[in-house]
Amino acid sequence: MGSIEHHANREWKIPGTIERWDEALPLGNGLIGCLVWGDGEPLKFSLDRGDLWDERPAPQTVAEDFTYIELIRLVEAGKQDEILSRFDDFFSAYPNPTKLSAGRLELRFGQQAEHTENLLDMNDAVANVKMHFHNGSCVVRSYCHAVDGLGYIQVVGDGCEPALQLVAPSYAGETEERADTRSSFDIRLESLGYPAAEYAKSEELSWFVQRTAHDLEYAIIVASRNVKPGMWEYVYAIAQNNEGNDWLEQAKRRVSTASGTGFDAALTSHRLWWKSYNEQSDIFLPDALAERNWRMTNYLFGSAAREGAPPMPLQGVWTADEGVLPPWKGDYHHDLNTELSYWHGWKANRLEGGKGFVDYLWNLRPQASEFASRFFDAPGINLPSVMTLDGRPLGGWPMYSLSIANQMWLCQSFDHYWQYSGDENFLRERAYVFFSETAACMLRWLKPGEDGKLRLRLSSSPEIHDNSLASWLTPNSNYDLALLRYLFGRLADMAKRLGLNEDHDKWIEIFATLPELAVNEAGELMISPDESLTESHRHHSHAMSIFPLQLLSYERDEQERRIIDGTISGLEKLGKGRWTGYSFAWMAALYAMQGNGEGAWYHLETFWRHFCSQNGFHLNDDFRCTGLTQSHGRPFTLEGNMAAAAALQEMVLQDQNGILRIFPAIPEQWKREGLSFRSLRSLLGVLVSAAMTNRKVQYVELTALRDVAFELEDPTDGTKFIHVTLGKGERLKWENPAFIAQ
Repeated sequence: MGSIEHHANREWKIPGTIERWDEALPLGNGLIGCLVWGDGEPLKFSLDRGDLWDERPAPQTVAEDFTYIELIRLVEAGKQDEILSRFDDFFSAYPNPTKLSAGRLELRFGQQAEHTENLLDMNDAVANVKMHFHNGSCVVRSYCHAVDGLGYIQVVGDGCEPALQLVAPSYAGETEERADTRSSFDIRLESLGYPAAEYAKSEELSWFVQRTAHDLEYAIIVASRNVKPGMWEYVYAIAQNNEGNDWLEQAKRRVSTASGTGFDAALTSHRLWWKSYNEQSDIFLPDALAERNWRMTNYLFGSAAREGAPPMPLQGVWTADEGVLPPWKGDYHHDLNTELSYWHGWKANRLEGGKGFVDYLWNLRPQASEFASRFFDAPGINLPSVMTLDGRPLGGWPMYSLSIANQMWLCQSFDHYWQYSGDENFLRERAYVFFSETAACMLRWLKPGEDGKLRLRLSSSPEIHDNSLASWLTPNSNYDLALLRYLFGRLADMAKRLGLNEDHDKWIEIFATLPELAVNEAGELMISPDESLTESHRHHSHAMSIFPLQLLSYERDEQERRIIDGTISGLEKLGKGRWTGYSFAWMAALYAMQGNGEGAWYHLETFWRHFCSQNGFHLNDDFRCTGLTQSHGRPFTLEGNMAAAAALQEMVLQDQNGILRIFPAIPEQWKREGLSFRSLRSLLGVLVSAAMTNRKVQYVELTALRDVAFELEDPTDGTKFIHVTLGKGERLKWENPAFIAQ
């Protein structure tokens, strides 16, 4: 491919001292995470573990009147104060439930570094910090092992002997307060009521045990070794008491054994895992910013999303280290955040990370059934839209935190896994079951109106009108309706594929009784049947049917094209004043659906330049105060990163309505200068590689993951289509201007 496939840049450099945890070098292995930052006095390793949670419920969530029917009664009576006190206020009034950070390791060198160089090697997932002191220098290397679950640190240098210190979170106020305490809630960790950590050490090991005000106990254990003059190594584990009666002793033995193995020997298997992961797909672009950030997003995904590990909450495995609860308590938000966090992984050919989320949701079916019964008085399943690790409600704005509709968005992860993997057993045994059980809950509250069309009793659209009474929209909001049309439409398609004829007929009949999406005279998707979007808003929830649900297609007919154009035009007129970072990423995906490469790229470039920290983390707001938007905080959440990568992938490859399109939304500069991608995964059942240069597609290579038949948009003429039929494992390559059998 010559100059198109240039050397992949997998280094992320941060010059100078890193002074904040949310600008640190991130490491992770799905279960544990580490942020490396500081100047040598100390150099900090902020540690996290995905399943560290205080899951004590707020008392209101277990009260007898914590029910959907009670919420309906209060909404219909217009009793806003009672709505807030029964379903909302306790989210910020109580510190629990909440995600917990684990603590810190600190290496002190007795002096601040005069100069610091920080580099994250995304090939090997190793953080490198070089510190220059007035009397010497050292290099500190660190990684969270991809296979054995432990953390490794190596210090090599002269004139700078390190001293290790363990630092537990400030549950009893031991740590110093940082100067900047801005947070979503500013609830101090001390409010959780935990005792001080208990520290201990042996000849080789140091550890602390943190007991809590509930069943959880956890520990950080570190083995220290002076390997030779000028070289020190540390191995650490984060263990908790759900790992057996002798959990602490087991962790000590693991750390001691790994310490004997050593940093470099353990690095071999760690590197092999990341080599395999990085080879799953790639994108090569003439724009270094886009290519670099796409790779960083894949790195973050590989670090935080793993099969068999807890799924990513708002901050993944990098919970805030600042003496207060993490933003929004680090919870699981199903009105956007969890879904967006897994958007890009499917097409990026990283199915294992998405499978971890799907398995987690499947295993929560007992809790989802209980919540559907207790809260919604319904059969089937439904999870709280703002929830803990174990699937329990946290409360919060009830029109979203307790929306009946968000469960349908969770279904899309099952749909994506089945379509991208082609696993027919998964379709039969899990996807169809999860969809059907979700439908059972929806049908409890779907009732025909005067026109015979099915409507929900309550309806909303995240996060329109915030938590005011006006947020209860006339049913059905386009958000709720798009999800309902998606749910029952996909159920019909699945039943047909599985040969379930009676089920197919039932789902088709229900689908036919759903209203059409509400569209105003300007051709814009409305918020609800009687309200259009009239102000800038962060959540493009009314446009769900364009993306990610893709119920509307720009290529299908003129009416749908008019709706997509009108909706995007409406968003343009309202401006970006009340957007957050993920709004730009989502908007880029909408432009990609329109085939507008310039618009898609502009919004991605804006996102990466202005809403991401120096380490790549999405910080939500216009934290540099550039005037792009009205919000100027910096709450870190991962979903914007993943949504941006997903939008970029939609620019280069689209797979909708049985049609595969190569480079459907590319800016002119990229077309001229050349770009390519390798092994992106299509939900039509093929791996796709392709290249373009001088505005011409040079080749398209297809590898069938299952028996497939689809239409390929002719790479030389976008008005024509080529019918492709492949058996599982077959390959086909189109080189301008013809196909070549492989």
